[in-house]
Amino acid sequence: MAEGGVPEFRMMSPTQRVDLLISDWRAEMLPEWPPQEKVRRLYDRAWTAYEEGDYGFGLWCWHECDRLTIALQGNIREANRLLGPGRYFGFSHRRAVAERVPFDRIYRPRKGDMSRPRPDAFVLPHYQVLCVHALRAATGDPTAKAQYEIAVGELEDIRRADPYLRFFDTFRDLLARTANAPPVSSPTIPPAEETPGESEVAPAAEKPSRGPRKKKK
Repeated sequence: MAEGGVPEFRMMSPTQRVDLLISDWRAEMLPEWPPQEKVRRLYDRAWTAYEEGDYGFGLWCWHECDRLTIALQGNIREANRLLGPGRYFGFSHRRAVAERVPFDRIYRPRKGDMSRPRPDAFVLPHYQVLCVHALRAATGDPTAKAQYEIAVGELEDIRRADPYLRFFDTFRDLLARTANAPPVSSPTIPPAEETPGESEVAPAAEKPSRGPRKKKK
């Protein structure tokens, strides 16, 4: 384990492979299990793959952690309880994973583009792409900085429609705050007073198929 509990990088499975395995693991779950138990078990398997060095599953854990935080109205304490001690995907994990994303393989379809992503592509939520942009811009590369400024300039037009953008705001603030200091363990999101019922933290709906499923070797 590296500093902050971040596992050593070994590989980064593309989105298609991660989605396929997540789908298989979800199908293995017993229907009588409570929704929160299904969430915990699915996250546990993805976290184990991440701990083994596959940062592709780190991307999935990152987004799933944020999905649950939104469903739990920002209550990180409840998210920690649900996911298990020490498994909240904090800033040190997010930064390490974002640094490994191959920028040239991020799927960025243009408006009206009906093509499907390549099997080796990374299909990321917009806020995760912004986090990758922010890290690249921090290196001082002029092109990366220009791309980041363009991406950030479009934020206000979509902020109300995308609840995940607040996680990018937190990432950006922590990135600036820790530029010359060790990374901190988790983002700071104000906890909510109420905790939703189990139905609101059920496993996320399976993503639409992006192409024919490949047989696993």
